[in-house]
Amino acid sequence: MRVFKSLVLLFLVPVVRVSMVQLKNGGYEDIVIAINPELPEDHNIIRNIRAMVKEASTYLFNATKQRFFFKAVKIIIPLHWLPKPEYLSVKTESYDKADVIVANPFLKYGDDPYTLQYGGCGEKGRYIHFTPNFLLNDALHNIYGSRGTKVFVHEWAHLRWGVFDEFNNYAPFYLSVNSGKETVEATRYQCFIFYLHCTGNSCTTRECKYDQQTKLYEAGCKFVPEKPQNAPASIMYMQSLPSVSIVTAF
Repeated sequence: MRVFKSLVLLFLVPVVRVSMVQLKNGGYEDIVIAINPELPEDHNIIRNIRAMVKEASTYLFNATKQRFFFKAVKIIIPLHWLPKPEYLSVKTESYDKADVIVANPFLKYGDDPYTLQYGGCGEKGRYIHFTPNFLLNDALHNIYGSRGTKVFVHEWAHLRWGVFDEFNNYAPFYLSVNSGKETVEATRYQCFIFYLHCTGNSCTTRECKYDQQTKLYEAGCKFVPEKPQNAPASIMYMQSLPSVSIVTAF
């Protein structure tokens, strides 16, 4: 099996974001992951990045039917971190050009991993953002799923292929018409579900009422997936679900 092969650690030097990623024989090379120069030294970040990419490579290889894997990644280390013999000097790599950045959270996202995407469907994103806490706090696995086998591949699909999420928190339901029959469907790929009705900060588990005017469920009705299930689902829906197994771009 083709899997992640190499990692180069580089020191940061100050330097328009242009990805240097190359695809050779199914292997992605020259992926740059940069640690923000203001972060304090913590080599557990490097350790967990390495583990994440290795796991993600195997998962991507299987999810894309053995088409792609991660072959070589470079990690840019802040200049104030203590030097080590395995560290090399940067050449053309920089924090500003990195494909993935590790930086403190923005208020809007908190520790949520995300990919900055300005373009349309099929257009590459600018970069993936991970917070130090996301990389260091294993308790977040229950929220986001495994860093390598789910999260990194999910974000890579945003970044590299311009794939969008297959859920919509602003429009959680839509009206489906099949053979002349109208049914209300949750905005999702596939999943077994239950429903919550929320008013303000209070939510109760109950069957949502059908709104005859909108032909959808009442306002405040939310779609919530059941965690333990076997239904196959797209990794672009909710990568934290154990049954998520495919990338729908292929």
